[in-house]
Amino acid sequence: MVKRSLQASLTGIQEAKRAFTLKGWTQDNLAGEVNLKTRQPIWRFFSGRPVERHTFIEICLVLELNWREIATNPPAEFRELEEYTQFSVLDIDRLVEQVRSQRFDKIQDQCGTLQLLDISRPVAIDDIYIDLNILQEIASQQWLEITELQKLDPKEFDRFGLGEINLNQIPGTQAVETYSKLRVLGKPGVGKTTFLQHLAIQCNQSAFVSNYVPIFITLRNFAQESKITNDFSLLKYIRQEFITSGISDPSVIETLLNAGRVLLLLDGMDEILNQQSNAVLSEIRRFSDKYHKNQLVATCRTASQRFRLRGFTDVEIAPFTSEQIQAFAEKWFVAFSKTNTQDGQTQSAEFIQKLDLAENWQFRQLVVTPLFLHLACWVFHGQEKFPTKRTDFYKQGLDLLLGKWDEAKGIERDDVYRGFLLPQKLKLLSQIAAATFEDGQYFFEQRIVEQYIGDYIQNLTNVPMDAEELQVESEAALKAIEAQHGLLAERARGIFSFSYLAFQEYFTARKIVASHNLQAFEQALSGLVSHITDPHWREIFLLTATMLRSADSLVQLMKQQIDALVAQDPYLQEFLAWASQKSRSIPSQAKDATVRAFYLALSRTPHVAPHFVLASSLDQGMFLDAALDDLLVECAIDESQDFAHIHACGDALSTILGIVLDVGLYKSLQQLSDQLPNSRQSQERFGLWWQTNYSTWAEQLKTTVINYRNINHQWEFSIEQQQVLQRYYDANQLLLDCLHSNCEVTPAIRQEIEATLLLPQKELEDREWE
Repeated sequence: MVKRSLQASLTGIQEAKRAFTLKGWTQDNLAGEVNLKTRQPIWRFFSGRPVERHTFIEICLVLELNWREIATNPPAEFRELEEYTQFSVLDIDRLVEQVRSQRFDKIQDQCGTLQLLDISRPVAIDDIYIDLNILQEIASQQWLEITELQKLDPKEFDRFGLGEINLNQIPGTQAVETYSKLRVLGKPGVGKTTFLQHLAIQCNQSAFVSNYVPIFITLRNFAQESKITNDFSLLKYIRQEFITSGISDPSVIETLLNAGRVLLLLDGMDEILNQQSNAVLSEIRRFSDKYHKNQLVATCRTASQRFRLRGFTDVEIAPFTSEQIQAFAEKWFVAFSKTNTQDGQTQSAEFIQKLDLAENWQFRQLVVTPLFLHLACWVFHGQEKFPTKRTDFYKQGLDLLLGKWDEAKGIERDDVYRGFLLPQKLKLLSQIAAATFEDGQYFFEQRIVEQYIGDYIQNLTNVPMDAEELQVESEAALKAIEAQHGLLAERARGIFSFSYLAFQEYFTARKIVASHNLQAFEQALSGLVSHITDPHWREIFLLTATMLRSADSLVQLMKQQIDALVAQDPYLQEFLAWASQKSRSIPSQAKDATVRAFYLALSRTPHVAPHFVLASSLDQGMFLDAALDDLLVECAIDESQDFAHIHACGDALSTILGIVLDVGLYKSLQQLSDQLPNSRQSQERFGLWWQTNYSTWAEQLKTTVINYRNINHQWEFSIEQQQVLQRYYDANQLLLDCLHSNCEVTPAIRQEIEATLLLPQKELEDREWE
């Protein structure tokens, strides 16, 4: 039997003292790190006296030393099975089966169901679980220049470093099979706990590592109970677990551990309070080293990965792929359908169909994690649509991250915010979001965000703090925001961003809406409106409009800013005046602004099929104008005397004659149609007609259309004018989108804005005068 104590050699003592000096600790500090009640074993260690074997090994681990190099005559291997009855492989297999059988119900009860937020009843994990993918490289550990990240398109932002950019993914179970000691990292709500529960159930049901005994431990509970007994021992904790399953023989668990037949699942390293973390981590290190043959999987929030575990491989949970989103949604709606499976599948298909719509791309960015996908399914389940006010959805998500998520799990966090209240946390996040977004920064260096936090802390406390103290407080607050809520995330070493672009936009809009007085509010709205032509600010406008109690001031400022874009250009004003005049000639039930928009678009982008769709749904006269405009464009094409082309123009003209109501226009067009050569003419006679008559015929057609329909004017815009017009159109579309976003606008102001869209300056001034 191997002796149960070890002692340090003379050279080992010297090496240990050097390592101890570098730590800068006292012997009491070292005793605390090793989870000893007194420092006597530390004194014995440095004196070269015998020390309990596990204590000796733990001291070396904490000092980052190889215990075999420190000990005198270290044993080649610990053969602890000699302390118990010798078991053959067959005996061990039978013991595993017996223990699994006795603990089967306990594991099923402990891990077999989920209590989803806002759902009144638990759901079986097999009914909702989707296999996760694992990133084998940690995104936040990459070395990247911030300039590389600033080039990303907003739609690429949320996925950066999470699977679509050069990071390999493997199935979660494959990662567990590949690494005997695994630490699974991830942001809040990505499914870390559920993943461990799934592993426990699969093992329990012999579907995964069937020759192991699963043991699931919530580290928060372990820490709390160990604090009461002042004995942080995983072995004793597991023995108590076994007793509740009717296994009272203490040798059973050690037999299994020494044989390497335990799948130990340790959930929530980040959920341990700071004052208990050293003791818990020391115990995990000691346990892992002593029982190294077993399979260990631990989970931890990505931001808390500073809690290092020697010998463990760190991996990160990847976001859901499109296929996983679809699979989860189908399981979710089937599980919570109030009728039957088929109805659940039907609603799931509707959910995916609407999620894929272009206007819902912001929702797609969020639902790559189970937390937000569950929330989206729950909202859709009740309303059968996605909320028009995205701010309501964002607020629900933030409520989960900022409080309900930890409350639901009974997690108590360390107060590293210096007692910040929830409104203060929201205000801080809003200031960070607004400042970085205003500067066009989706990604920002750690020192920058710490400066924003430091400024807020300084203003909040009104107590002078020296630079070093403020730096410490700022760094701690940043880590707390990252670890507790996941709202700020380290995307590469020293480079942070909001975890989702939607949250940066939401908090930026919230900063505008939450302006503390009327003057500040007016300044905030004016600052926002100055970005009316910047597409990156589109979401901020929409979010702000829906968050305001009254959006009257915002939409009026937007309208003024939009009209000013073209007010000083006479040619553009002439263009708008023509469209306005043309719209008044159309006896349509459509709004005047819609007709103006149609003719402006028709004049700038002729020969586009969507014009026909729009025109046919509005007015026969508009459909006629679109058809005539298309004909003129076709006739202007030089087809090198292609008879088939002329014949196609003739067919189009015949179709147009069928919808013309004006007698004069009909007569003129009929005459032009009669002049076209017929299909029976020879190629020679057609060529002669082309050379002598075509140009005159095409010009007559153009003149007829202009005289009777007042369209197809040859508007010639400079490149700068084209750019101004595009910005003008886009800004008007944004204004309309704001008005249609369920924002609160008084009927009179809404009606006035809609009536005056796309009007020239003179007509706007005339309306004001009236």
